[in-house]
Amino acid sequence: MARMTAERLRQARRQAGEQARAGWTILCSRGPSQVQFWFLALLVGIGAGLAALLFRFGIETAEALLYGTDDVASLGTGSARLAWYWIVLIPLAGGLVVGQILHHFTPDGRVRTVADVIEGAALHEGRVERREGIASALSSLITLGTGGSSGREGPVVHLAAVIATAISRAINANGITGRELLGCAVAAAVSASFNAPLAGALFAMEVVLRHFAIHAFAPIAIASVAGTVINRMAFGNVTEYTLPNQTMLAFYVELPAYVLLGLVAGLVAFVLMRSIFWAEDLGDRLQTATRLPRYLRPALAGLLLGVLALQWPHIIGVGYQTTSDALTGNLSLGQAFTFAVLKIVAVAITMGGRMGGGVFSPALMVGALTGLTFGIIATGIFPNVSGDGSLYALAGMGAVAAAVLGAPISTALIVFELTGDWQTGLAVLVSVSIATAIASRLVDRSFFLTQLERRGVRLAAGPQSYLLSTVRVATVMRARGAPRAAPDESCEAMIREGLWIDSGATLERAMPLLEKTGSDFIPVARAGEGEPELWGALFHVDALRAFNRALAETAAEEHD
Repeated sequence: MARMTAERLRQARRQAGEQARAGWTILCSRGPSQVQFWFLALLVGIGAGLAALLFRFGIETAEALLYGTDDVASLGTGSARLAWYWIVLIPLAGGLVVGQILHHFTPDGRVRTVADVIEGAALHEGRVERREGIASALSSLITLGTGGSSGREGPVVHLAAVIATAISRAINANGITGRELLGCAVAAAVSASFNAPLAGALFAMEVVLRHFAIHAFAPIAIASVAGTVINRMAFGNVTEYTLPNQTMLAFYVELPAYVLLGLVAGLVAFVLMRSIFWAEDLGDRLQTATRLPRYLRPALAGLLLGVLALQWPHIIGVGYQTTSDALTGNLSLGQAFTFAVLKIVAVAITMGGRMGGGVFSPALMVGALTGLTFGIIATGIFPNVSGDGSLYALAGMGAVAAAVLGAPISTALIVFELTGDWQTGLAVLVSVSIATAIASRLVDRSFFLTQLERRGVRLAAGPQSYLLSTVRVATVMRARGAPRAAPDESCEAMIREGLWIDSGATLERAMPLLEKTGSDFIPVARAGEGEPELWGALFHVDALRAFNRALAETAAEEHD
């Protein structure tokens, strides 16, 4: 009897193993069903949430060891107790380590950010670089742990994207599935960072996927909730910042002031973004002129930060303490204005020096300081019709961050969920909308899209501007000898005139050449040691048909 029971158990295990292998084969070959995809979304959400949690704990551990503080919010105050040479040496040492990591594990010495996640969603079927992404996350952790003046949300978003990429490659996910898994990972990472499930889900769709497809909302929401649960298991159901009690007596009378604050915040956001880009360009020129090894560039930035922190320690780290002081009105007019200017300088040094970190938290800090500065002036001029100046800090925080990220909806929600104050939504929305409209006219929609534009990746104008770069000429051309192929004699004559396209090129390069020649086709060849080797020809009608098909697939994904 016992032998029969054991044999049945072994047989059941074999059958279960065979069914699991068969299910995995189907999953990899046909893609996940809806229910399977929801389970994958939950898995991605848990993984991204844990990654965000570990990243945060890693930063806090490094800060506790190096700066002697157990509270990340009091980093600036704690660092002021250190000897002056430690304040300089800690970020310098961090920059040296970051430079070595990026030099050995990335081809260009550049930290991967949210912009790369957006590019992966648009152009690479929801995939990002894994090796470079892990190196970037480690570099950002070291940067923030040693006093770098940037944010932790951007690195966490890219780290979550690396997790989604690994799963997409394991199941051989198509473009739609890969992008949705990427959205799930981003939503969970943002939710776990801010304890903000609504904002996390909307951020993934508004900023990364850049559409609000209904079929993508359910799995993204599942992942976002999973990330929030991870956060609350570790920290409880608490908000990042606590506001004083607000009065609504003068609220509606003040709405014109919030419109004006939106204008100011949009200009401040533009200054913040342009300062970072200017610092990057200056760093490139100095690096070229002095022949400075690229692995020493972050160390030089760390040295500058350390020297700046000798006088103003509040500029190092993420800046939670200063942001909280601004939201509670515990800063004077001079302090708020000075800290805002210095934070912009410190962020430009950190990111221009290629140290690592994101721009989200710095934008929140600069926005809160800008709003408080504006609020102190406004309430001083009109004391009888003005409410609390810290309410302006809340609106300014949302306005500058929304303008930088190009995400008015999710940023407004993040502000609400960060503070737990839903009564001031109208003031925040007014300032957020005005600031976003102003800044989007001065840059290419947002900080991230402008980063991509500077690299030649044009996503700001929409799918019609970048889809041509996703279609390879070799997949559309008519090969030599194929039915209705172009005559070899005509192709060879055009090649001798220099009118041909490489087989590895995309339609982004081919379409202008077709327009320039006015011909029905253009030869496709492969460059060699001698004359280019003719492979076939790209017909104008085939290129247009492929472009229309790509547009239709994008529209179907966005409106399904």
